[in-house]
Amino acid sequence: MKHKITKLLQLLMLLTAGFAACSAIYFLVDDMLDGVFVRWFEETFTTVEVAYYPADNWAEHQVKIDWGRFKPALLGVFITVHLVWLGVVFIAAQLASKHREKRSVTDISQRLRTYMNGSDDAMKVFSKEQVEISAQMSDIKAALLQNERKLKEETTRKNDLIAYLAHDLKTPLTSVIGYLSLLDEAPDMPPEQRAKYTRITLDKAYRLEKMINEFFDITRYNLQQIVIQKEPIDLYYMLVQLTDELLPVLEKNGNTVHLQASETLTVPGDPDKLARVMGNVLKNAAAYSYPHTEITISAEEQGDLVVLRFLNQGRTIPQNKLAALFEKFYRLDEARASGTGGAGLGLAIAKEIVALHGGTIWAESQDETVAFTITLPAHS
Repeated sequence: MKHKITKLLQLLMLLTAGFAACSAIYFLVDDMLDGVFVRWFEETFTTVEVAYYPADNWAEHQVKIDWGRFKPALLGVFITVHLVWLGVVFIAAQLASKHREKRSVTDISQRLRTYMNGSDDAMKVFSKEQVEISAQMSDIKAALLQNERKLKEETTRKNDLIAYLAHDLKTPLTSVIGYLSLLDEAPDMPPEQRAKYTRITLDKAYRLEKMINEFFDITRYNLQQIVIQKEPIDLYYMLVQLTDELLPVLEKNGNTVHLQASETLTVPGDPDKLARVMGNVLKNAAAYSYPHTEITISAEEQGDLVVLRFLNQGRTIPQNKLAALFEKFYRLDEARASGTGGAGLGLAIAKEIVALHGGTIWAESQDETVAFTITLPAHS
């Protein structure tokens, strides 16, 4: 209603301006120019005809318009006025459009600022005409809030982990210093006791080295950009080699590995990066397996994919924690108590490398079994 009233007032103002312009022209021609325009019009576009009446001995002068000259002039004036009017209307429309556009941008900008900085619903902040913007901004704000929440959670986990590692570094370091002091103070210590203390010191030193490496992983993760260089990989040989390299870790808890894969199985990829992926997954399986159980690794080509599966016997992981395993700095609750957990970066890095290869990785767990599945394109 308000918009219609505004349009009506604008029309009335336009008519008033037109009437005033016509009145001004008439006043200029008829009064100020002292009839110059009228005389010019009569001389240019009129003729005088004389009608003589002999009976009455009377002559009549008749002024008539010369339409042959007046019509082209009238048409020219009409065209000129029309073109000028169109030009004025076009310029006015452009200026009005720019003004409306500026007002619209200003209005949207203010509404965006209000919505992003406030807690009101998008439908309340934006008008009905801006429903599409409202829906898009609602999605954008939700995504930003989710990313901000994830970043805060990640930062909190990272800080907690650093504090935990910094505190826990003291334990193996104190043990190393203590046992080395005993060995230094007792040169005549029995060989059996010396061997025992040396073994304990070495275990604590390995634990200390692992924690320091975790610190390096935490500080390096966001600074490095992973770049892959693909080449044909002998997948069977890679899995055998990884199993041999991790044999000390596996034997520590009495775990064994059973490999089910064709010796001719190959996959295109970056050998160093994929070795890191499979090493991280295998170390994770070894860390959370029940003692004296078997870890099964299977690999086969299924259509256009190569599917690898790492299966171990261990405590069932709740469904709500399976996806979180691949988040940075995430560790299962029991990892802190057992000392088996790392910095929580191994699986996050594995997921990123697999994604760069065009593959996927996920975890499943039920009935005290844990399975990690990796799919990779079988061909370049």
